[in-house]
Amino acid sequence: MAAQLMLGLSILVGLHELGHLLAAKAFGMRVEKYSIGFPPKIWGFQYGETEYSFGAIPLGGFVKISGMIDESLDTASMSAEPEPWEFRAKPAWQRLIVMMGGIIVNVITGVFIFIVITYNSGESYLTKDVLNQNGIAAYELGQEIGFKNGDKVLKVNGQDYSRFQELINNDVILKENSSYTVQRGDSVFTLTLPNGFLNKYADKKKYDGQFISYLKPFEIKQVMAGSAAADAGLQEGDRFISIEGKSANYFSDFKSILDANKEKEVTAVIQSKTGQTREAKLQIGEDGTLGFYPEILLDFAHQEYTFGESVNKGSQQAFNVVWVNIKAFGKIFRGEVSASKSLSGPIGIAQMFGGQWIWSKFWYLTGLLSMVLAFMNFLPIPALDGGHVVFLTYEIVSGQKPSDKFLEGAQKVGMVLLLGLMVFAIFNDLFKAIF
Repeated sequence: MAAQLMLGLSILVGLHELGHLLAAKAFGMRVEKYSIGFPPKIWGFQYGETEYSFGAIPLGGFVKISGMIDESLDTASMSAEPEPWEFRAKPAWQRLIVMMGGIIVNVITGVFIFIVITYNSGESYLTKDVLNQNGIAAYELGQEIGFKNGDKVLKVNGQDYSRFQELINNDVILKENSSYTVQRGDSVFTLTLPNGFLNKYADKKKYDGQFISYLKPFEIKQVMAGSAAADAGLQEGDRFISIEGKSANYFSDFKSILDANKEKEVTAVIQSKTGQTREAKLQIGEDGTLGFYPEILLDFAHQEYTFGESVNKGSQQAFNVVWVNIKAFGKIFRGEVSASKSLSGPIGIAQMFGGQWIWSKFWYLTGLLSMVLAFMNFLPIPALDGGHVVFLTYEIVSGQKPSDKFLEGAQKVGMVLLLGLMVFAIFNDLFKAIF
């Protein structure tokens, strides 16, 4: 997990700071340092006027541009007359582009990654018709708000839908009073997401960020040699009918039964691929497994995209990340969602990558993080790029430049805020992991 996060952040931070560096050099500014990671320096080299290095703390990076009040707070030379190659000597519009350089590169990177993923992989999805052949699977949170296993969802917010993902996307989750038209047996009714749902949905520790999924009929694909499944004579194509008298047709039910009977022997009714049924004694392992690989028996649709279609679809996906963050921050500021439950720091982000290195997942999360970093850096907080953009925009509009003393003070305030947020995020991650 940590290695994936460090690699992803190193790529994104390196490109972000490269955006500042290239813009500065394009306008003739002197760039003294370019670093991926924060000091202490572990390796570096000098090329021309710039020192390039890697820092030991891989949670960010920086470029040091001559004549600029930044996080280094090196103001010793600011009292002298500005040299032509200094940041402060350049027109405000050029300085604005330099400060926007990192954000622009992160946006380009995120959009590019989503476009490539869309073009290379296309999109697999479960259609409404296939979903409603078996119905939805209701997790604990879903059951709390009124869903039951096997419910068939007919509409979302009064509108028809074509894919399962439309039921759980962020537009639905973040919308006020989102509702589902549900069929249960012969009855049809409306189920509305209640007040407080978002806070529970954001509680990854208890609910794992899920409330409904789709029921997954399955059969045995491959039995592991020497496993409990092999000892019981299970074979490819076998399906579970029941275990200890409880239905086990769907993988969620099957897994719940196994988890409740760890290290116990149970009796199962099994149907072979020829349709014959038999009973078998199964010894469940301490980890709640039997030792076989399942095959999910659902017909997923798949759509490939041309390059032009991928540009459109990938761009929409990338900018939707920013829009979702804007709406989520709005709900946090209005007190509708707990910041402690919904915000994640480096530990929480590392957990998103997971313990297994899957390149498709790595690049998807890296693209997502690139758009999130662009959004976060654009926030109007001193010490972030967005803070500099606010001051430069004020200078361009008013024709008056804020004093160096004011900029230095704002930088200090911004650094305190950022350090406070970082400490909160890290300890919040630890608290959620422990409790």
